[in-house]
Amino acid sequence: MKTGVRPVLWSVAAFLLLLLLAVPVLNVAALLLVMVPYVVLYATLSNRAFILHLLPVWVAAGAMMGLPILIMCLFFLVPAVVMGHMYRKQEPAGKVIRTVSVVFLAQLMLELVVFDAILDLSLINAVGDSIRTTFNETVAQNPILAASWNAEMTELLIKTVLNMIPLTFIVLSVAVTVITHYVARRAVRQSGVEVPAFPQAKDWKLPRVLVIYYLIAYIADMMMLNAGDSFLKIALMNLVPLLSYVFAFQAVGFFFFIAHNRGWHRIVPLLIAVPVLLIPPLSLIGVLDTAFPIRKSFTKQ
Repeated sequence: MKTGVRPVLWSVAAFLLLLLLAVPVLNVAALLLVMVPYVVLYATLSNRAFILHLLPVWVAAGAMMGLPILIMCLFFLVPAVVMGHMYRKQEPAGKVIRTVSVVFLAQLMLELVVFDAILDLSLINAVGDSIRTTFNETVAQNPILAASWNAEMTELLIKTVLNMIPLTFIVLSVAVTVITHYVARRAVRQSGVEVPAFPQAKDWKLPRVLVIYYLIAYIADMMMLNAGDSFLKIALMNLVPLLSYVFAFQAVGFFFFIAHNRGWHRIVPLLIAVPVLLIPPLSLIGVLDTAFPIRKSFTKQ
């Protein structure tokens, strides 16, 4: 078993992050970082040493918080081990993020099925009931809102939120994976294990075929405004904003490219990235950057 202080500290970090999952507000940050200790330990230790470091964490967490926390441990362990194994094999960062994101997403979808089929717990129904209860209480306490809001509007909101669950799961899977990779890769390198880096933001370039897919999805979505709750309508409802997010990140890469070529301070593209990611129409910059060679206009001659 590999000895040293670092593996023990990462084991402690894994335990603390599990505890923070039960603390309101802090549980959001814990969710985004909970896989990091597992990835670092798996990538830097032997399988036997990894298990020996992991067991005390799980025993202590289970003793303090019960069976639910152990189920969450298993949930996060699978994608973390996949990422750590790919680190061992020196897989490219892009492949790591794609693979782990798919694994994480598949687990979320599987969890919906398992909870509904075995435990008789429906996340979809729970979300709907929560929204319905919240709005009913809010309307009851606000006479002005009660005059302009009715039950049909609440049901329409619930239907829209539920239809967007696939997009939410995809964004969550990618976000957790990217943040985990960003932190874990640096920690693993400090332990002497080289891990390929993700391309710098200025070098991001999406395939042009995505522009065609985006245009087709956007036009089809506009043509199906009155298509009701068909599968295609729901699929387009999730696909269009998802592609919009993708092109928003391409737009961020475009501004990093300009900053690099013009010698701007690194903080400038970071500040520009905030409105680009928050204002959906600005993703058009990413569409143009992907479809046309506009970067040549900003390249120093």
